[in-house]
Amino acid sequence: MDALADLLDGPRARGAFVMRSLLDPPWALRIQDEAPLTIVVVTRGHAVLVPEGADPIRLGQGAVAIIRGPAPYTVADEPSTPPQAIVHPGQTTTTPDGELLCATWDLGVRSWGTNPDGATALVTGTYEIAGTVSDRLLRALPERAILDGHEVDERLLGMLVDEAGRDIPGQASVLDRLLDLLTIAALRAWFARADAPRWYHAYADPVVGQALRLLEHNPAHDWTVAELATTVGSSRAALARRFTDLVGEPPIAYLTEWRLARAADLLRGTDATIESIARQVGYGTAFSLSAAFKRRFGTSPGNHRRSAPPEPDSPADAGIGG
Repeated sequence: MDALADLLDGPRARGAFVMRSLLDPPWALRIQDEAPLTIVVVTRGHAVLVPEGADPIRLGQGAVAIIRGPAPYTVADEPSTPPQAIVHPGQTTTTPDGELLCATWDLGVRSWGTNPDGATALVTGTYEIAGTVSDRLLRALPERAILDGHEVDERLLGMLVDEAGRDIPGQASVLDRLLDLLTIAALRAWFARADAPRWYHAYADPVVGQALRLLEHNPAHDWTVAELATTVGSSRAALARRFTDLVGEPPIAYLTEWRLARAADLLRGTDATIESIARQVGYGTAFSLSAAFKRRFGTSPGNHRRSAPPEPDSPADAGIGG
């Protein structure tokens, strides 16, 4: 599995939040739900994404915004429109004064807003639980990535919109899988662009790309730069220099980051013991993994595993909570 395949395997929605917002101007939604990852699709009209401390970003019809949390942001018809609604953790929504809006703005099955025929229609898919998106993916992404509609398969967008309006048994599972597909398609499109992380484009290099795959496919091996260079048919100095130039860090530093990122995902995504995970990612003992993990993340593997929020008892299907 290469790094991109590993990252795209990361989104695994479980009871994800999917909602259609139907709005007439002026409108503005302040999002402070602290969700790790959100996908916003403008299916009608336009919107403006207003990040904290950054310039507004205009989203035309068909645009897809990938937003990495937990920093708050605003989505509005215009940057100057003051927020009418605030979305809190758990998708509880209030006015700026604290009045609940879940019933006031309810427009039916997974639909919410000020007018069912509003000039603007958004579809929002939110991964609310940290463990449903890999730690490595979140670290690879910018705080926001914007795609034009033509960069993502319109059939996926249409299916998600259609299914979001249905209320039949098993619908939550269908929406989870469709959200995963849309997220993966959007991420793949973004990674193919020039502003993707440096290591992604390094795969095209015949020497560094091969070295990356060797490190990622077998992190448990006791790699040295000398052995890696011999395997890919390069000198040690040439590989170290070219790898650092293209990837942004030396081979062993990259391997260390890869090992710890894999460990972080395995801790939250599996029931494997810390000892077993340590061996899988190239640490001889649970103690050595724990020491490296704490240096990198500031917490122990056990605390990292326990910090994952529990899965929801039931999916948020009916609307924005109150």
